[in-house]
Amino acid sequence: MPGTGLISHLECLDHIPPAGHPESPDRLKAVLAALDTDSFTPLIRIHAPMATRDALVAAHLPAHIDSILGALAREAARAGIVMIDADTFVSRGSAQAALRAAGAVTRAVDGIARGEIRNAFCAVRPPGHHAPSDRAMGFCLFNNVAVGAFHARKIGNSERIAVIDFDVHHGNGTEEIFWNDANLFYASTHQMPLYPGTGAARERGIANNILNVPLAPQSGSKEFRDAMSREILPALESFAPDFIFISAGFDAHEADPLAQLALTETDFEWATTAICAMASRLCSGRVVSTLEGGYDLAALGRSAAAHVRALMEA
Repeated sequence: MPGTGLISHLECLDHIPPAGHPESPDRLKAVLAALDTDSFTPLIRIHAPMATRDALVAAHLPAHIDSILGALAREAARAGIVMIDADTFVSRGSAQAALRAAGAVTRAVDGIARGEIRNAFCAVRPPGHHAPSDRAMGFCLFNNVAVGAFHARKIGNSERIAVIDFDVHHGNGTEEIFWNDANLFYASTHQMPLYPGTGAARERGIANNILNVPLAPQSGSKEFRDAMSREILPALESFAPDFIFISAGFDAHEADPLAQLALTETDFEWATTAICAMASRLCSGRVVSTLEGGYDLAALGRSAAAHVRALMEA
C-alpha cells in the first residue's frame, strides 16, 4: 500500500518577511527539521511544482492573481518588500513561494489519484486559508487548500469536497470561496473573538455547507475534542465527501504567542486520526493536509510531527 507523501520545496523559504514578522521562514525550517528523523524515513518526499494559472483561477479572480504575480512582484523586485496590509507582504521571493505552496496541494491530489501516495502533508508557506477569491490578507497570498479542492474536482471522481480547519484563526477565505457551492463543505474550530473576526456559528453557507464551532479563549482539549466529536465529525459524515482536506494550523497550541487556546500536540494527533478514520470509511482514505499557522517554533515542530505520524498510521 502506498505511504504518506511529504510535499514541499525550498523556494517556500524565499518568502522573506519584514523584521519581527511571525510568519517567517523559520516556521517551515522547524517543521522540516521535526520530520527529518528516523521515524519519518518512510515518508515519500516530493518536490512541489508551481501551481498553474488554470489551477489558481479556479479559486481566485484573475485580477488578484495578476496583482500577486505581476505588479506586486515587480514592485517587490525593486523595493525588497511591499506591504499589502498590516499583516501581509510580498518580498522578492514571494511569488515563487506562493506558487510552490499552492502547487504542493495540487501535486498531492495528483499523487493520490495516481496511486503514488495514500495521503499527504504539504509543508509549505505562505499559508492560505485567509485569502478570499479577490485579495491577499492575514499572511496569505493564495488560498492553497481551495486551489487543491478545485483541482481534485477537476481531475475527476471528487465532486464533493470537504475542508476541516483547526487553525486557531477562522479561515475566512476558504469560507468565502466555498459559501455558494453546496458540494463544498468547510468546517472550522477557532478561537473567538480573534482575527479576522469571522466564523460565527450563524455563518452557514448556501446549503448549510459551512460549519463554524468557535471556542472561547482558554479552551483546551475537552472543548476542542467535544467540538470535533459532537459537531464537526458528524456533519462531515453526513456530507459524505469524495475527498477531505485539512487546513492544519498549529497555533491553537497552548504555547503559541498569537492566541489563547490551550491545545497540545496530542490533540492535533487525535483530530488527525479521527479525520483519517472517517476518510477511510467515506472516501478511500483520500486526505491532503496543508500547513497553515503555528508560531511557537518548538510547539510547531512537535505538533506537525504528531500530525504527520497520524497520517502515516492511518
